Amino acid sequence: MTNHWIDIQNSDCVLIMGSNAAENHPISFKWVTRAQERGATLIHVDPRFTRTSAKADMYAGLRSGSDIAVLGGMIKYILDNDLIFKEYVVNYTNASFVVSKDYDFKDGLFSGYNPETRSYDKKSWAFETDAQGVPVQDASLKHPRCVYQLLKQHYQRYELDKVSAISGLSRDELLRLYKTYTATGKADKAGTIMYAMGWTQHTVGVQNIRCMAMIQLLLGNIGVAGGGVNALRGESNVQGSTDQCLLYHILPGYLKTPLVDEQTLEMHNTKYTPVSKDPKSANWWQNYPKYMNSLLKSMWQEATPADAYRWLPKLDNRNASEYAWLTLFDKMDDGQFKGLFSWGMNPACSGANSIKTRQALGKLDWLVNVNIFPNETGWFWEGPGMNPKEIKTEVFFLPCAVSVEKEGSVTNSGRWMQWRYKGPDAPNGQKPDGDIMYELMEEIRHLYTKEGGAYPEPITNLSWDAIATRGVFDAHKVAKLINGYFTRDVEIKGKVYKKGTLVPSFAFLQEDGSTMSGNWLYCHSYTEKGNMAARRDPSQTPEQAKIGLYPNWSWCWPVNRRILYNRASVDMQGKPYAPEKPVIQWDGAKWVGDVPDGGWAPGTKHAFIMRKHGHGQIFGPGRADGPMPEYYEPLECPVKSHPFSSQLHNPTAISFDDEQKAVCDPRFPFVGTTYRVTEHWQTGVMTRNQGWLIEAEPQVFVELSPELAQMRGIENGEKVMVDSLRGSIWAVAIVTKRMKPFAIQGVEVHQVGLPWHFGWTWPKDGGDSANILTPSVGDPNTGIPETKAFMVNVRKA
Repeated sequence: MTNHWIDIQNSDCVLIMGSNAAENHPISFKWVTRAQERGATLIHVDPRFTRTSAKADMYAGLRSGSDIAVLGGMIKYILDNDLIFKEYVVNYTNASFVVSKDYDFKDGLFSGYNPETRSYDKKSWAFETDAQGVPVQDASLKHPRCVYQLLKQHYQRYELDKVSAISGLSRDELLRLYKTYTATGKADKAGTIMYAMGWTQHTVGVQNIRCMAMIQLLLGNIGVAGGGVNALRGESNVQGSTDQCLLYHILPGYLKTPLVDEQTLEMHNTKYTPVSKDPKSANWWQNYPKYMNSLLKSMWQEATPADAYRWLPKLDNRNASEYAWLTLFDKMDDGQFKGLFSWGMNPACSGANSIKTRQALGKLDWLVNVNIFPNETGWFWEGPGMNPKEIKTEVFFLPCAVSVEKEGSVTNSGRWMQWRYKGPDAPNGQKPDGDIMYELMEEIRHLYTKEGGAYPEPITNLSWDAIATRGVFDAHKVAKLINGYFTRDVEIKGKVYKKGTLVPSFAFLQEDGSTMSGNWLYCHSYTEKGNMAARRDPSQTPEQAKIGLYPNWSWCWPVNRRILYNRASVDMQGKPYAPEKPVIQWDGAKWVGDVPDGGWAPGTKHAFIMRKHGHGQIFGPGRADGPMPEYYEPLECPVKSHPFSSQLHNPTAISFDDEQKAVCDPRFPFVGTTYRVTEHWQTGVMTRNQGWLIEAEPQVFVELSPELAQMRGIENGEKVMVDSLRGSIWAVAIVTKRMKPFAIQGVEVHQVGLPWHFGWTWPKDGGDSANILTPSVGDPNTGIPETKAFMVNVRKA
């Protein structure tokens, strides 16, 4: 998330797409309402008319999975009508960069595609460079191979009639949407996008977001107050857990997990340290070795970074098709795993294709489930279709403390790290997760020390006591370790820092092992001044008050910067494009307002400091499925073709060849999608065990339109069966005008929707998980399953 919750109030136009913010992120919607009160327009684009839609100034209903058609059409509208914020686009984006002559795009496929591996060789997606190695640019944007011209060429196919035919939006709806949102492409205007799982849970999930990021760059909406690309995270600490390397392909602070062919630290650091020949590019990732070496030092404090690197596990590759969720459970189902820690998770309900997931759990030797209540994962062996006598898995259930029963930080969607204090003690001696992890690893280290093992050094040498005080897990010590210490006396910029002093910010981290930091992005969060995340000071300067910055309330990564890429909010002289809503401005000697993206004087460094070449990436050569978003149908869909190419599906999507997909299958004629309700949380482990909440939402339901209900003879409130290729569940029919049929290529296509909060354990007549219906297919960049668009049938029970 580039901006933060309060900043939404500064927007002139709020587009909510891929989200039902009013019901699922109500705190965010407080600030949407504030923006509306100030005159902003709220647009909601969603397959279902929700409470967000009810509050919107404009609602447009689209078929689930057709987002890139709509967004690609918006790009074409911007370019055809010359609505770009040109000064911003030329100075701050790579629109002027000239792309390699080897780059090509034909009929839905980019150059470099290998059909055998279903992947791309990205070499041809590179930029041309001059003799010094700096990308060739054409500020006039007229070069036939510059990004701007390639963009025009790419989206020329996304005509209104074609977009309308595949999305279900009418021409008038599209034009009204495009005209309203693109009006923010002016210096003193700002538009923001709020998205959630409605965009990510697709086989083109990353490209959905890329497409909107490109629109925001074209309109000059990145780095500004009221702008940005804003992800609404699904839990209060999803952002924090991602920052701290919850995912397989990253280490804390978005460092790379090492690969097996990177045998030395020098090889690894050299590979991931970008080199820019442009003196105006800050190229901040050039500091990669400082951050990686400091991370290693925080884990193995008595070793050199080079020795510690040898102990770090290595991956064969970072392909989502090898290590992401779907593949792990596919391999588990194939008997390739002995054990599983399911910690704070309920994959028997939360994962796509839940029957397969549950079958896979039965092929383990052991399963450890850490949770607060009995759930479908820990008790999978006595669930529907299971015979306990035939299941070998030994299951251990560890009840743990809930969030209010432990101290520590959470990082919200806006990157604010906020410290929470412990409330009541957990009942029956149940322990917080940190205590369980600490004690478990202590015993593992004891066993390795006593008995040896295949490779004991990484475990026995781990500086594990650094997170505990007198043998008890200590959240403050962990927070300090994440921030980092000096490991010896060192002089930096004329000042001596003593061994054991907390590092003041990541600008002080070193490559030589003299600093340690568990996460460079959080270096500055717990300093000698104290726990920055615990601050609750609402004071602000007059400039900060104009846009609702509260820099002394909690702490925000990086270095308390509240709006990322804020150097793009000013012109080349440092004057804000929107003087009434300045994020930063140059007073002749220094920047005032937010913490700037680097203290350099205006015009001396490019604005997008994390990018190698310093520019926002309209053309992004790093993604698995192409440098620009292209329209593909979901892997299960109601059409045999679409109007933009003959390539029906994302050719790089994660898919298992032995699992069927329903494409124009008359047995499964309706589009299905899943979503959340306000009264329940995730798979419902907490909320289904609360009587007052289960009274409000007691059973799984399926929403369907009156037209579909009439066609199938279904009455409101009766139980129906919902079927897919994976399985079937019963659900209570809610016949509602919130759902409507779509006209898709001249054919009426119906869509239905189900919440995914339910499971068979409790309540006893509550129904089972909607993920029994969803397919094992996913995005090639992240591996996230496509649970927002799949094909089902609905019939009377």
